[in-house]
Amino acid sequence: MNDCLFCKIVRGQIPSKKVYDDEHTYAFEDIDPKAPTHVLIIPKRHIPGLKEADTSDAEIIGRCHITAAQIAQERKLEEGYRTVLNVGPAAGQSVFHMHVHLLGGRKLNWPPG
Repeated sequence: MNDCLFCKIVRGQIPSKKVYDDEHTYAFEDIDPKAPTHVLIIPKRHIPGLKEADTSDAEIIGRCHITAAQIAQERKLEEGYRTVLNVGPAAGQSVFHMHVHLLGGRKLNWPPG
């Protein structure tokens, strides 16, 4: 999408602090971190959100989570980390390009929110 914030980041039109980049996914530091590690992992192909995804998107959704796991391992988050998908405005989704939040580096309380 031409006006999507995350699509513009993938295209290099908006700067980001890149953490990871491959042919399918792009990861960058969140600009308003909620934990010492707060990375966003996005598919390079625009998917508005999880509720708009279908079975043909299963591989890229899985790739986003595997990328999160790789970043967590690189950052030595052995004690644990959390991956989060906010789905819709009531859940806190503010950018409508599906993205996985990787949070770690501190104790994460339960329940969240």
